[in-house]
Amino acid sequence: MPVIEHLTQRSPKVSVDELLGGFYPSPRFGEVSFDSYRPDPQQPSQTAAVTKLREFATAVNEPEPSGFRKLFGGRKPASRAGIYLDGGFGVGKTHLLASLWHASSGSKSFGTFVEYTNLVGALTFRKTVEALSGYSLVCIDEFELDDPGDTVLMSRLMRELADAGVKLAATSNTLPGSLGDGRFAAQDFQREIQVLADQFEVARIDGDDYRHRGLPQAPEAIDDAALRDRIDSFSAGVLAEDDFSDLLRHLADVHPSRYRQLLDGVDAVAWHNVETITEQSVALRFVVLADRLYDRDVPIMASGTTFDNLFTPEMMGGGYMKKYYRAVSRLTALARQGSDVAS
Repeated sequence: MPVIEHLTQRSPKVSVDELLGGFYPSPRFGEVSFDSYRPDPQQPSQTAAVTKLREFATAVNEPEPSGFRKLFGGRKPASRAGIYLDGGFGVGKTHLLASLWHASSGSKSFGTFVEYTNLVGALTFRKTVEALSGYSLVCIDEFELDDPGDTVLMSRLMRELADAGVKLAATSNTLPGSLGDGRFAAQDFQREIQVLADQFEVARIDGDDYRHRGLPQAPEAIDDAALRDRIDSFSAGVLAEDDFSDLLRHLADVHPSRYRQLLDGVDAVAWHNVETITEQSVALRFVVLADRLYDRDVPIMASGTTFDNLFTPEMMGGGYMKKYYRAVSRLTALARQGSDVAS
């Protein structure tokens, strides 16, 4: 028999150690490696990126020379603290970043850009620096600058971690020198953006970008009676059932750094009366939840509007369009799984 719970009744309390303990690749990338990556023969930059990352893993695993070793023949220090994988959606950047994490020894962390900014919000900037400075590698997936505050914050964080000897690795759809374009007056923050760019050697990964693929076809919309039938057919495990508008309100009361724990033990979710989100702050918060659901491969059953209409046309064409396209793609994939679970 299934167990019905409600995300709106969960308010997870998370310690610092628990927060940091959650910074590892999702189950989708839990066992990937450089050998399991399959580069496109038509895209030599993909093979070149693997080579660069293997070399970077060696740099992470071998301490920089110091003292007499540095003066007399020790390994030449790396010129940059980090490596930055730039390329479109679906070319395997996260696979390669997770492979680097698995290939590296010592203390290390793996999270999305949003998770790191949320970590600072939960711990404070200084405590985050203190916690991460003891790591040998910090991996940042989906690096993106959403506002001036994030720009200054991440500029300082990357600089302090690099000064502490931490190796950095990041993925993004945007070159580091162009971060922030279309989101805010990035020209006013060129110094901070340049500080970020200076930390990384860029490895370009070519391939088809999501903008040329369009959005995947969403499952047909269903009404609440059909959703009830699907919920009743869910056979085992924990199903989190909520009204969509109630869930959106609840997310405002749970720090995004805790969304991973909010979903602990959940095998599927069911949302009643999904509707288009019209407020940007609510939409961006919901994108974080979508990412955590996708990380955990949680099927979604939902009534109301389809996920390709979840965000307004203005949002889908604005400065955060990459976030929203990614969220719609991921939610649609999970909705298809939800249809299969209930069939």
